[in-house]
Amino acid sequence: MNVLVTGGAGFIGSHLIEALLKKGYRVDCFDNFNNYYDPTIKRSNIESFLHHSAFMLYEGDILDFTLLQELFSQRSYHMIVHLAARAGVRPSIQQPFLYQKVNVEGTLNLLECCRRFDVDKFICASSSSVYGANKKVPFSEDDFVDNPISPYAATKKAAELLCYTYTHLYQISTTNLRFFTVYGPRQRPDMAIHKFTKLIDEGKPIPVYGMGKSKRDYTYIDDIIQGIEASMAHCNGYRLYNLGESKTIDLLSLIKLIEKALGKNAILDYQPHQPGDVPITYADISKAQKEINYNPQTLIKDGIEKFVNWYKSRR
Repeated sequence: MNVLVTGGAGFIGSHLIEALLKKGYRVDCFDNFNNYYDPTIKRSNIESFLHHSAFMLYEGDILDFTLLQELFSQRSYHMIVHLAARAGVRPSIQQPFLYQKVNVEGTLNLLECCRRFDVDKFICASSSSVYGANKKVPFSEDDFVDNPISPYAATKKAAELLCYTYTHLYQISTTNLRFFTVYGPRQRPDMAIHKFTKLIDEGKPIPVYGMGKSKRDYTYIDDIIQGIEASMAHCNGYRLYNLGESKTIDLLSLIKLIEKALGKNAILDYQPHQPGDVPITYADISKAQKEINYNPQTLIKDGIEKFVNWYKSRR
C-alpha cells in the first residue's frame, strides 16, 4: 500500500512512518520543515529513513496547490494521513490568519487533490482542543463542539467539517482523530513535558499557569500510533474518534513525576491563567475501543520515565 504522510518529519509523523515502513508500506513524506521549531530536529527525525527503498521525501507546503497536484499526478496513493498543521493554542491567538490558512485551506487543498486524483481514504489529525471548556467529562465524540476558545481549535473543527463534506459529496472515506496531548520521544520542544524536563534539568524556573490545577489526558506516542494504524485499517465512510488514555493528571502532579524521573527538583514560577487554555481534557475512548480496537497501554508514570530516558540520551 502506498501512503502519503503530510507533516511526516514531525513528532507524530516520524513515529508513524517508522511503524509503517516496518510493516511493509511504501511511504511518501511531505513536509515544509518550517521554523515553528528548529527544522534540524525534524530532519533528524527522518534521517534514518532517507535510504530506505520504500521511503520518499518531498519538501513543500500544503498551501502550494500546484505543487500538490504535480505530486498527486506523479504518485499513486491508496491513502493520505494528514498530520501537517500549525500547532499550538497560544501561538494561534497571535497568528490567527496563518493558522486559518494552513489548517483549513491546507486541508482543503489535500481533500481536493483526493477528489481529482481518485484517492478515496483520508485520515486527518484533529485535536482535543475542539471540545473547548467543555464541562461534561469525559469528552465524547457526540458532545457539542461549536464553542472553540482558540483559533487553533476553530481551525481543527473546520477541518473536520470539510472532511464530512467531502465524504458526503464525493464518497471519500475520511476519519478525524482527536488527539489528546501526545508525548514521548521526539516530542516538540515547546510542549509542556519536553519544556519542563529541560527547564528542571537546567535548574531554571518552570512557568506554572493557573496555580497548576489544570488537568490533561496525556497520551503516549506508541498508543497514538496504534490508534492511527487501527483507523487506517477501518477507514470507511465518515468517522470521528478520540485517541487519549482516558485518564487525567493535574499539572503539579505531572511535574512531580518529571522531578522523580530526572532526580532533580523543579523551581515553580506561578503565572496567571492563559487565554485559550482549558481547565481539563479527558477522553471517552469507548467508541474507538469498540469500532477500531484502540487499546492504549502506557500509564503516565511509565511514559514519563521513557521520555526522560530519551531526553537524557539526547542531552
